Amino acid sequence: MDSLQLGIIGCGAIGSDVAHAADYMDEIEAIYLCDIDEAKASELASTVDKASVAAFDDYLDRVDLVFEAASHQAVRQYAERVIESGTDLIIMSIGGLLDDELRERLRDTARRHRCTIYLPSGAVCGIDGIKAAHHADLDEVTLVTTKSPDSLGRDLDKRTIIFEGKARDAVEYLPKNVNVAACLSLAGVGFDRTRVKVVADPVVKTNSHKVLAHGDFGRLRAEVENLPNPNNPKSSYLASLSAIATLRRAIDPIQIGA
Repeated sequence: MDSLQLGIIGCGAIGSDVAHAADYMDEIEAIYLCDIDEAKASELASTVDKASVAAFDDYLDRVDLVFEAASHQAVRQYAERVIESGTDLIIMSIGGLLDDELRERLRDTARRHRCTIYLPSGAVCGIDGIKAAHHADLDEVTLVTTKSPDSLGRDLDKRTIIFEGKARDAVEYLPKNVNVAACLSLAGVGFDRTRVKVVADPVVKTNSHKVLAHGDFGRLRAEVENLPNPNNPKSSYLASLSAIATLRRAIDPIQIGA
């Protein structure tokens, strides 16, 4: 894809990391930034050579790809409009697809317009294995997430399980912290069969995610200990790197992975 124009919704830590990475990609000609906080978009634009600030309505007809890194509400507000315009979309706030009706509408619309919706694996590892195993009988998938109390918005002085149950309930209960649970659910056995445990531990210095699964394929165990994003300690740096890798995947003719 030559001379790609990129729209970014959300100019926080991940949106900023993607914008800076895109600035160095030869295939990307222009980057349009929008954020509910216009000052944040303007500040980012001042540090990215190819970037300018533009309202979503103004840039949608110009861009070839939209990258969302704002919120579940932004997914509900903008995703259908992006796909209806025939534009490819990368969604970071994957929990916004918890709405089954919205997700199926997006799938149907994307098929009709022959465009693609990309869901980065984010801060978790093992998604390729879960996607592959799903084509046989996948009996059980569990995610165990451990973070500091601060990153979960809690004031705790001892290790505490703050959630244990279905991924669907986890996404609703902790919408800013378990997009990895949403991605894992969509790759595997769904929001109602995927189990999630979220632990707050004041001793840890990393955000860790452990994926456990078993089925006809065998057993899977994947664990990652993520360092926080230097620009937002509540977000894992690997989430930004996953977003950048997905952007590269969207423009690269060679595709790697399941």
